[in-house]
Amino acid sequence: MKRHFDEELKDLNQDILKMGIFAEEAIRNSIEALKNRDRELAESVVENDVRIDRLELVIDEKCIDLIARHQPLAKDLRFITTGMKLNAELERISDIAVDMAQRVLEIVDKPLLKPLVDIPKLTVVAQNMVKMAVDSFIKGDVELAKKVILSDNEADKLRNLITKELIEDYMAKDASTAPRAVQLLLIARFLERICDHSTNIAEDVIYMVQAEVVKHHPEKLKSDGTIFIDK
Repeated sequence: MKRHFDEELKDLNQDILKMGIFAEEAIRNSIEALKNRDRELAESVVENDVRIDRLELVIDEKCIDLIARHQPLAKDLRFITTGMKLNAELERISDIAVDMAQRVLEIVDKPLLKPLVDIPKLTVVAQNMVKMAVDSFIKGDVELAKKVILSDNEADKLRNLITKELIEDYMAKDASTAPRAVQLLLIARFLERICDHSTNIAEDVIYMVQAEVVKHHPEKLKSDGTIFIDK
C-alpha cells in the first residue's frame, strides 16, 4: 500500500514538473513574440492556456484524491497541500504570461519604442525563478528555495529601472509614445509579478520541508540565505 502511495506521489511530481515547463514556455514565448514582432507566437500563448487550465484541474483532483484515500500525515500531507498551492501559483503565472502576450498583440504591428535590453534581463530572472522554485519542490531543496526568495530583489530593481526609463525618457518627453510605453510598463510589471509568485512557491517549499513559516516574515530569511528561527 505504501509503495503504491509513493508511486502516486511521484506521478504528482511529474505533473507539477510538466506544469512548470508549460509556464516557463509561456513566459519565454510571450517575450520572444515581443522581440520578434511575432503575432502568431503571441496568439499561440493565449491559445495554449487551455492545456494549462486542464492540467491544473487534473493536479487538483489528484491531490484531493490522495488525501481522501490515504489520509496522509505530517510530511506527506504538507507535500500534497504544498503541491496544490504550487499548482495554483503556476496556473496564475501562466495567466500572467497570457496577459503579456495580449499586451504584445496591442503593439505587434508598431515599431519598437526602444531596443529591448532590461525586459529580456527581467525575463531571464523570472524564468530562472520559476524553474528554481519548481525544482526546489521536486527535490525538497530548501537551499534552492532560499535562492528564489533572494532573487526577488533583483527582479524589483529591474522592474523599477524599466519603469523609470519609460516614464522619464519617453512618456514625459513625448506624449505620443505613451500607447507603446504603457504596454511595455505592463509587461515589466507582469514579469515582476511572476517573480512574486515564484517567491510564494519557494516560501511554501521551506514550510513543506522544515515546517518553518517564512511567508509574510521576510526578516526570518537573512541576506546570506540562512533562516532566523525564534527560540
